[in-house]
Amino acid sequence: MADPIISIRNLHKWYSGVHALKDISLDIYPNEALGLIGDNGAGKSTLINILSGVQREDEGEVLIEGEKVHISNPRDAMRLGIETIYQYNSMVPTMSIARNMFIGREPLKFAIGGIGVMDLGQMRRESVKAIADVDLHLRSPDALVGELSGGQRQGVAIARAMHFKSKVMILDEPTNHLSVKETKKVIGFVRSLKEQNVTGIFISHNMHHVFECCDRVVAMARGEIVLDKRIGETSIEEVQEVL
Repeated sequence: MADPIISIRNLHKWYSGVHALKDISLDIYPNEALGLIGDNGAGKSTLINILSGVQREDEGEVLIEGEKVHISNPRDAMRLGIETIYQYNSMVPTMSIARNMFIGREPLKFAIGGIGVMDLGQMRRESVKAIADVDLHLRSPDALVGELSGGQRQGVAIARAMHFKSKVMILDEPTNHLSVKETKKVIGFVRSLKEQNVTGIFISHNMHHVFECCDRVVAMARGEIVLDKRIGETSIEEVQEVL
């Protein structure tokens, strides 16, 4: 088996005396789709927030490709190749698809004294290609994100992560509030990640979705990992029993 792309070692997190993560250790391997499930308060959101730089661990360590890292903020996570797509993603509805694709990473025509002029043409061209690469067909890169459906927004967020060559893509409840057709599209995105050499972490309450698109399932309860098995070696019923 390949060396882990992410290794989590003895991670602890407390909130005002509440032990939210209890000695979590987990290896995540290149190009696998890992399903992370658990009820509210199980600790999965805290774990993902640490990997995405939103929060810091109190004890333990995170290694990326064998090197210990300090993820102090989301920019650190992105620099390390970790992109997080939230259920209510961070896109700006009143901005275009192209602007949202490059938000915080805008290409400049030139810059003087730290102030530059954005290269809107480059942003449009690269947005069209990035969206087509994930088999998403939208009429124009100038369309406002607020005019898109929930599934289309998730598709743009995934295209953005692909475009910036993320090594690991974390999808936080990406199928919530989507139609059946859009849910199938997002599950297809998750399945296709390994073809792009991207490791996927798929967080969901819906075990049927996890079993449909993931290689391995990790279940959390009360701040601990209570099950870690390949999809072919377990069942929805076994996972339900430990939660």
